[in-house]
Amino acid sequence: MNVQIIELNGVPALAVLPIDEWETLLERLETLQDIADAKAAMSEETFPAAFIDRLLAGEAPLKVWREYRGLTLQSLAETSGTTRQMLSMVENGKANPSADLLARLARALDCDMDDLHGETQRR
Repeated sequence: MNVQIIELNGVPALAVLPIDEWETLLERLETLQDIADAKAAMSEETFPAAFIDRLLAGEAPLKVWREYRGLTLQSLAETSGTTRQMLSMVENGKANPSADLLARLARALDCDMDDLHGETQRR
């Protein structure tokens, strides 16, 4: 690569290179960005239709997420620092989780709080 470095006050400040090398460099950067974007898209979680159908049917999101992640009420309670009874009450619409509990549940279930919050609005 033919690069000319221009200094200002004795410090490298600019780099000048032939236009064909500049265009090649840009193409490589765009290719790298495309690769990074493709990897990011491939790493996004996808959900089975049955999971989505349950949510759309109005099932309690907490229960749907818990079962999708393969957790029992007890194991989720232990992970999120609450009781099995409290989770059961939330799943059955008999209690609304605090924002703090909702955040801990979302963290334990690897989802957003909004994914779980819908159940308190529907009840």
